[in-house]
Amino acid sequence: MFKKLVKYFLAIASLIVFLYVNNNWLTVSKYIVESSKIPASFDGYRIVQVSDLHDATFGENQQRLVNKIQQEKPDMIVITGDIIDSNRYDLQNSLDLIDQIIELAEVYYVTGNHEVATNDVDEIKEQLTARGVRVLSNETLPIERDGETISLTGIEDPLMGDVATDMIAASNVPSDAFTVLLAHRPEDFQSYVDAGIDVTLSGHAHGGQFRIPFVGGLVAPGQGYFPKFTAGIYEQDQSKLIVSRGLGNSIIPIRLFNLPEIVVVTLKSN
Repeated sequence: MFKKLVKYFLAIASLIVFLYVNNNWLTVSKYIVESSKIPASFDGYRIVQVSDLHDATFGENQQRLVNKIQQEKPDMIVITGDIIDSNRYDLQNSLDLIDQIIELAEVYYVTGNHEVATNDVDEIKEQLTARGVRVLSNETLPIERDGETISLTGIEDPLMGDVATDMIAASNVPSDAFTVLLAHRPEDFQSYVDAGIDVTLSGHAHGGQFRIPFVGGLVAPGQGYFPKFTAGIYEQDQSKLIVSRGLGNSIIPIRLFNLPEIVVVTLKSN
């Protein structure tokens, strides 16, 4: 009887450790994007993407997450939505992160569906702006370095009322510059391709929540079961889509074989 109890205890303890690691072990996924449109001064330029925090906490005052971002020496930090969770809304938890990473590099942000669902999206934007974050709302900015530029476009989540195609059109994306698009939803990839976007950074899919070895993600919002766009890099024509697995959880409270991640994109001129 005692041996059985020990086995049950070890099995439960092992499960707890397994689930903790799956949901708290921060990882970094790195991608290189090459293009002749990337100016020479942006060769080696590093963009760190943070997505789908969903009010998760990584150390006191988000210190583990801040350290992970700092280690990557970003030239730019982008947040592709759902920095909060509408089901357990705690904006201060996210602002603890913002207050620190704003000291590391310029920070740019676009909304996700959860910000819109709180009905507090204006307050969220105001708090981010007050801390120096550039909130992109269907607009395009030139990013300058040593006299050369690339283009950064950010669009709102479609819950704000417009489809992706309309939002990109409203953003005045230039046709000649290398363009990075921040867009929360990867399932709209065709719209990004049609708009001639060079590389899009998205999240939303949570890596498919449960990742099945050799198969991929199980389920994602907006895509259903066995979704197409869950993690990694996808390419169509001359357009690339990079999807972050994100950091936190929402309706489904756990991840399996799907570690939280930040994404690092290094630009390479060729």
